[in-house]
Amino acid sequence: MARHGLSPQAKAQWQIHLCVVLWGFTAVLGKLITLAALPLVWWRMLLVTGALALLPRVWRGLRAMPPRLLAAYAGIGALVALHWLTFYGAIKLSNASVGATCIALGTPMTALLEPWLARRPFSWRDVLLGIAVLPGVALVVGGVPAGMHLGIAVGVVSALLVALFGSLNKRFVEHGDPLTITAVELGAGTLLLTLCVPLMPLVFPAFAGKVFALPDPRDFGLLLALAMACTLFPFALSLVALRHMSAFAAQLAVNLEPIYAIVLAIVLLDEQRELSPQFYVGVAIILGAVLAHPLLTRRRRIEHPETLATAEAKGIVE
Repeated sequence: MARHGLSPQAKAQWQIHLCVVLWGFTAVLGKLITLAALPLVWWRMLLVTGALALLPRVWRGLRAMPPRLLAAYAGIGALVALHWLTFYGAIKLSNASVGATCIALGTPMTALLEPWLARRPFSWRDVLLGIAVLPGVALVVGGVPAGMHLGIAVGVVSALLVALFGSLNKRFVEHGDPLTITAVELGAGTLLLTLCVPLMPLVFPAFAGKVFALPDPRDFGLLLALAMACTLFPFALSLVALRHMSAFAAQLAVNLEPIYAIVLAIVLLDEQRELSPQFYVGVAIILGAVLAHPLLTRRRRIEHPETLATAEAKGIVE
């Protein structure tokens, strides 16, 4: 115990919960920003990449990175871009509460997909976790207006992408500076989205928008908050906090992100008027399974906390 004030462990708990609250704001900001999903994600990734490019540490790490590893990170960054695109697309097609609920499915999807990607045996606990969320998903679908069903489908795709790039990060992200890795992944994601600009109106018009036009002052201010206050700052703070807490405590905290996001959406956006009690019962089932995951896997550890920056909190698995 420290002589004055909080112990390092207690301070770390406050820090990680602050990070989770800030990640919870990403769904709310996604709803408040009037840009379509593609320009929203493009500006977010560009702003974070630009800020990281100002750090000499990032360039030193880039020069030391082998080409093969650089290519792996770039490929993972493409999946990150598609995850964010579908995450904000789901929010635009439904609302922040639905988007946050869908992203909670990333934990059971990771539990089911990671054995294939990491070449390890399936765990019966992970299989049960995946099965346990299915009634909740059914209730969520039945508890929203029919016009939001497409948003749920897109949100499930976003959760699947979280499971894919989270598992791949754990397989490939073994060397290099965390900030450099994040810069490469988000830089590659920005490039991919730039290439998608002419194709998006043809493939998915609902995601398209004026990417290269400067947003109005309100949207640009919200984008800065999304990039700096909800991405870079909690990323750096989480790396500090994880030095003084167990993987179990961190996993339990970050799994609260959808709860924070839904509460913020109710308080700030009054979204409970759009959703039925059945939706919230389904949410409770899904989040109950998600929160049970660290209780069943206490022996696992956080191998790559640098993935936090690219999935809000979903990089803490295993």
